[in-house]
Parts: sequence; structure tokens; C-alpha cells
Amino acid sequence: MDAKAPSRRDFLAIAGIGVVALATRASAQDSRPANRKRAIRVAHLTDMHVQPELKADQGLAACLRHVQAQSDKPELILTGGDTVMDSFEAEEARTRLQWDLWKKVIKGECSLPIESCLGNHDVWGWNKKKSGTTGEEVLYGKKWALDQFGVARSYRNFDRAGWHFVILDSIQPRGGGYTARLDDEQFDWLSADLRATNRDTPVLILSHIPILSVAALAGDNRTKKGDWEIPGSILHTDAKKLKDLFVNHPNVKLCLSGHLHLVDRCEYLGVTYLCNGAVCGGWWKGPHQETEPGYALLDLYSDGTFENQYIRYGWKAAT
Repeated sequence: MDAKAPSRRDFLAIAGIGVVALATRASAQDSRPANRKRAIRVAHLTDMHVQPELKADQGLAACLRHVQAQSDKPELILTGGDTVMDSFEAEEARTRLQWDLWKKVIKGECSLPIESCLGNHDVWGWNKKKSGTTGEEVLYGKKWALDQFGVARSYRNFDRAGWHFVILDSIQPRGGGYTARLDDEQFDWLSADLRATNRDTPVLILSHIPILSVAALAGDNRTKKGDWEIPGSILHTDAKKLKDLFVNHPNVKLCLSGHLHLVDRCEYLGVTYLCNGAVCGGWWKGPHQETEPGYALLDLYSDGTFENQYIRYGWKAAT
């Protein structure tokens, strides 16, 4: 026996329930506490790739001026690595030229405090064949970049405006190259740091290479058989280990990264992972895929919520 077809009144009632359900889901997703208070506004600049070519120094200066010209100016800049175009394969003179250019632009154009993490291109001479290094140089490896940043260690933490900030070092040696992960010492430090942080204090984690990312699938990273293959230089190889750690610390709210020169947002188990493009876009030659040169502005709130927007600052590639 056929079921009775719903009347027009029944149909409208069912449709109404569906609309209410959709509206409820949307409002629940978009709702923000009306009384929440912004704790701090932060600018996230990543992948500057400073070099004398392609007017990269002028591009970075234009970006910094754009950041500081905001009517609602940020109080802090986080730089996400790949500060210079490359020192991984560069000889000493070329490396010094790039870092001197970085310092000149920052000194002349930036009045805001900066906290920086290391990128793979900031590490000097790990490719010994191309850089001509021996490994015995005083500034070999990460030391040169750390001196430029004025810090003693490549991973660290600080507190500001009620948020706990953690800066990680994604770059670990593998042969003459690198892979993305935390070594055991750094992971143990991070675990202890999260345990020592008040569970009511929201945590922001900054790394150069993404821990999790949708944009990692935006390239043609496939094997000859057509399977996906994500290299360890693209995404953290210890992502599951870090995810398992974060599950035990629900106050970890936000993980920022760069490296891919793309913009994405990935939410998993209460943590939001943001890849925030690149100041240099496509290495100062224009956009990279669909992502134009830019930076992110983040509003961090006292209740652990946040807002992130990617800002294009209008830089056009040198011709």
C-alpha cells in the first residue's frame, strides 16, 4: 500500500522545520559571544624571502608600511620563517647580503615588536656542496638566523595579553636537506610547557611548516600510480603525535604556519590550523597559484576565540 502523500500544509511544516534546522546550525556556527573582549591584534607575516633581486626589499617595506597604516593597528608582528630568499644553499657572502638587507628594512620601516620563527631557507649551509660550508663555521646552521632574531634558541614561548604564544622549530636535518618535525627534546619541552600553562589560558602555536593543511594537497603531489604523496618537507611528519598532544590540552586554539605560499583553514578536534600565504606571493614574481602577496591580521579574544583575515597589500611584481 502506498504511503499517503503529504498535504501542502504538511509540506510547509516539514520545510519550516528544515529551515529552522539550517538556521540553527548557521547561527550556532557563526555565533560569537556578544560581550567578548579583544585581547590583542597581531599581524602574521610569513615567507618574506628577502633578496636584492626583484625589489624584494621594497616589497617587504611596502608590506610593513601597509601593516602599520591600518586604522586599527596591530600591537605585535609574528614572522613565520623564510625570512631571506635562501641561505640553505648560499655561500657566506650571499647569506650576509640577504640578512643585512632584512635588518636594514626592519630598522627603517618597522616600529612594532617582532617575534620570529625559523624557516628552512633561514638555515645556513646545510647543503654543504652548494654553500661551500664545512659545518664548523661559527654561524653554521640555525645560529646565523637566531642571531638576527636576537634569540638563543629556535623554539620558545611568551605570554601576552592573556594568550600563551609558542614558537616552534619545524626544520630538522635529513641528509643534505630537511624534514618537518620536532626532535625529541623540543617535543618534550612543548609537552611540559603545555602542562605548565593554565588550562584557561588560550594557546597560539607558530611554526613555519604546517602541522595540518588542506593546501598541502593543492600541488601535484602524486605518485606515478596516482596516489597522494605528501613529502616530509611539505607537512609535519609528526602531525599525529602533535594532534594527540593537543587533544589533552583543549586550550590550544590556533596553529599558524606559512611555507606553502597559499591560504587555507583547517579545523580538527577543536584546533584551527591557518596557513597564511606569503608576503612575497610567488617569490616576488607575482601571485602563487591564486594567492597574491599578503599578510594576515588576527584578532585574539580573551575567551580563546579569534578572527583571521588575509590582507593583500597591493604589491605588483617588478618588471
